[in-house]
Amino acid sequence: MAITSAFRSFGTLFSMIFFGAFMACTSPQNDTNKTLEERFPFEEFTIEQLHEGYLEGAFGVRDVVQAYHQRIEAIDQNGPALHAIIQLNPDALAIADQMDQALLAGDQKGALFGVPVLLKDNIDTHDGMNTTAGSRALKDSYPLKDSYVAQKLREAGAIIIGKANLSEWANFRGELSSSGWSGLGGQTKNPYVLDRNPCGSSSGSAVAVSANLCMLAVGTETNGSIVCPSHINGIVGIKPTVGLVSRSGVIPISFTQDTPGPMARNVHDAAIMLGAMTGVDSADRKTLASEGHFYTDYTRFLHRDGLKGKRLGLFRPAFGQHYKVDEIMLKTVDYLRAQGAEVVDVEQVITAEVEAASFEIMLYEYKDGLNNYFASLGENAPVKNVEELIAFNKTDSVELKFFNQKYLEMALEKGDLNSPDYLKALAIVEKGSREMGIDRVMDELQLDAIIAPTGSPAWKTDHLNGDHYQLGTSSEAAISGYPNITVPMGFVDDLPVGISFYGRAWSEPKLIEIAYAFEQAANQRKAPQFLTTD
Repeated sequence: MAITSAFRSFGTLFSMIFFGAFMACTSPQNDTNKTLEERFPFEEFTIEQLHEGYLEGAFGVRDVVQAYHQRIEAIDQNGPALHAIIQLNPDALAIADQMDQALLAGDQKGALFGVPVLLKDNIDTHDGMNTTAGSRALKDSYPLKDSYVAQKLREAGAIIIGKANLSEWANFRGELSSSGWSGLGGQTKNPYVLDRNPCGSSSGSAVAVSANLCMLAVGTETNGSIVCPSHINGIVGIKPTVGLVSRSGVIPISFTQDTPGPMARNVHDAAIMLGAMTGVDSADRKTLASEGHFYTDYTRFLHRDGLKGKRLGLFRPAFGQHYKVDEIMLKTVDYLRAQGAEVVDVEQVITAEVEAASFEIMLYEYKDGLNNYFASLGENAPVKNVEELIAFNKTDSVELKFFNQKYLEMALEKGDLNSPDYLKALAIVEKGSREMGIDRVMDELQLDAIIAPTGSPAWKTDHLNGDHYQLGTSSEAAISGYPNITVPMGFVDDLPVGISFYGRAWSEPKLIEIAYAFEQAANQRKAPQFLTTD
């Protein structure tokens, strides 16, 4: 992808004109009559558009990073004050300058070259940023190396411009929590209606993508933490099969269920990002099973006619909890059928016993995983174990202001991973969610995927009473460790809702094909307008 010298010279001139006009329209004296969207030149940009601009010399990588920095200052730190970003990368502009040199030399490499990316702040980077899980206990915690995910993204050419706010400790600390709140980052707001909740725990990642504070973000999910904030913030989220993307260097909850995943404004960009993140990592033994199942390029599965001939199972237990979502989902089912899919009803997939066993597994693995993570920080770890973390929270002036730490306390009481109770719960989950769960249903009904409304519209943020979920359908895919993709499906008033497509282990190619075909035909993504309520 070399650029000729003459074309580069023209591109440099074009870039100067383009960004001179951009800087002029973002100066304070010109702000009065222009919306935030009119002042930002990369509104709703795709990876393809960004790369075309680089190759044509329309702008450089530094130009892009500076524009996103200005957008973040205007919208995240000021204006609607979304609080989606917990910290910026102090090295981002220097990295951008290096990439501009590569552009001049015709040496730009990687599927994510020059793409501004945010990581959820429970994902390690070994740079000028700390990794905190949103907790004041880790405000001075600097990991000793990059997470595998950060390493892979850098290799693909991405610029990690910062860390995204999150529900503290990935929303597994205590009762009556408010999604999107952390002791370090404060409360993340929903960009569609500002007093509404962004869901979690990958709250900042979803809000930042939706509000155009970055092009892509990485979230993590144990149960719902990618798909819920993605659907509530009107974007695409992919929760991969556990083991497709490494968890090494990610602050854990559950070894059985945790996974990072891509969050983007469209399926195409999410597919590119997923391919950049996959690979076998010796530091995460779950990834050994992905050998022969992962791809470095998932765009090969993007087909506009991908719904034709597909047999989809409609998850009926999701109905009857929110009639407005029911209406949108039923219209969507008619639409899927019109696009060539066959839709049949699905009843129960997993039992209450399986869900209860999953919670037990999370408590055991939370204690083990956190203690191992703290050990990975070396002798300078701010806290050394779960017991010290609990003690810190009790003495801190902010951490227990709104909700307690019951789940940490429950985890502390658990034994190790050789406990008979833990092994019994693990056996119940593995058989009940897979062989007797998703695999059973898909075999019996000969399904390509299961579909469901991802959840209900965003509720009002309430620090007194905590979250108010009415509907969520993430558990089947989360507990089994199987893949799940959510795509914008429509709106309830001003608030977006999504549709989930989930299925067997390693079925990302088929799910991406189906999700892409739906997205291209339905086209339900709309950028947020930062509305307020009276």
